[in-house]
Amino acid sequence: MKAARSSVVSKKGTPWGTIIAVVAIVALAASVIIYYMVQSAPKREQADREAAAASFAPTASDPDPSKRIPGVVTADYKGSVHILPTERVAYDKTPPFGGPHDGYWAACTGIVYPNAVRTENMVHALEHGAVWIAYNPQQITGDALNLLSVRAKGKPYTMMSPYPGLDKPISLQSWGHQLKVDDVNDARIDEFIAALRTNPNGVYPEVGASCDALGPGQFDPDNPPPFDPSKPGPDAKPMDYKGTAGAQQEQGGMNQPSGAPSTGAPAPSATPTK
Repeated sequence: MKAARSSVVSKKGTPWGTIIAVVAIVALAASVIIYYMVQSAPKREQADREAAAASFAPTASDPDPSKRIPGVVTADYKGSVHILPTERVAYDKTPPFGGPHDGYWAACTGIVYPNAVRTENMVHALEHGAVWIAYNPQQITGDALNLLSVRAKGKPYTMMSPYPGLDKPISLQSWGHQLKVDDVNDARIDEFIAALRTNPNGVYPEVGASCDALGPGQFDPDNPPPFDPSKPGPDAKPMDYKGTAGAQQEQGGMNQPSGAPSTGAPAPSATPTK
């Protein structure tokens, strides 16, 4: 009997199977938490950057806070001057931040375009109150590109795209405003966006206009017209151009001959693109 009891006790031993299962569960939970913290870090850090830049939000007493941001350059451009999708503009700035533009605007609902997009469409989106983040694809890559992307991805009235040949690593554009910076960590990036994106104080021509995608046959964000790196030819439209007869207007009508101004159509607020 004693021998039998001793055999039963020895068989119980240490519950290694249970211990291994518990350790595996704890390790899995820890890995999930670590993965979440790593993946969410850029968004959490971006929230901190936006909070720090909140003092640059426009107010009635400070209608254009970008004037307080060192390095911002400005220019006056007439809005609602449209050209055809087959035409080009001889822009006076690189990247341009105003002037004649395609009748179809680039979708600017928080889209990060992987490839460079036709400039004339991007400029039209600026007329609607969007901020365009352009970057030199030879200089902004890897972690820097990811850090820049969180400034645009899913953010209404924001778009981002590579701009081959850009003379600085990063260039931000809103209608009539531009800021070029060297470092993706530069706080002025977030200050510029806070100051100018959908600023309602007359800093862009078409307050309330849409940033939504127009779709195939107009502007398809899944297949946008490509950037043309060549120098505009002699038939390119000058900055003082009055508009092309037959070019698309916001409301689906056509521009009048002799460059009669088009009318920006109020539109529903943009829905961020995932």
